[in-house]
Amino acid sequence: MRRMGLAMVFTASLSLAPLVAEAQAGKVYRIGILGESASDPSKARLWQTFRLGLRDLGWIEGRNILIESRWNEGDSARLPELAADLVRLRVDLIVTQGSTYVQGARTATSSIPIVFTMHADPVGTGHVMSLARPGGNTTGLALLQTETAKALKLTIPPSVLGRADEVIK
Repeated sequence: MRRMGLAMVFTASLSLAPLVAEAQAGKVYRIGILGESASDPSKARLWQTFRLGLRDLGWIEGRNILIESRWNEGDSARLPELAADLVRLRVDLIVTQGSTYVQGARTATSSIPIVFTMHADPVGTGHVMSLARPGGNTTGLALLQTETAKALKLTIPPSVLGRADEVIK
């Protein structure tokens, strides 16, 4: 869990790096978090690690950043509304997880940077143009589950795959 939180911090810090000079001049930046649940202990630990990582990089809540969190509590239909709320708050960056949350954020803005973590297929969903050059306002860490599945099919003999398909059915 700590490793994923640190990965989130690294990804977000890439987007925040150009802002460091301005932050030293006194501007307070707003980071919007668009997530699933504040009550899930594993998610809470992940976002706490994110906050600690930001602090390690010199981003202190209340001093040079404010963090606005919006949780859908398992109701994906609320994501566009929650993302629009972050846009109304004029956040400088939206940090989120997975394709569902990215889509909610992209529906609300095409100009505020969106940093995602744990996205299975950002190119396939159209959230980025390519992994090397994401383009637009969306970037982050990809898990590439689609590519991993394809690679497994190439390395597993067809006789084993056939038996695995039967077991799954």
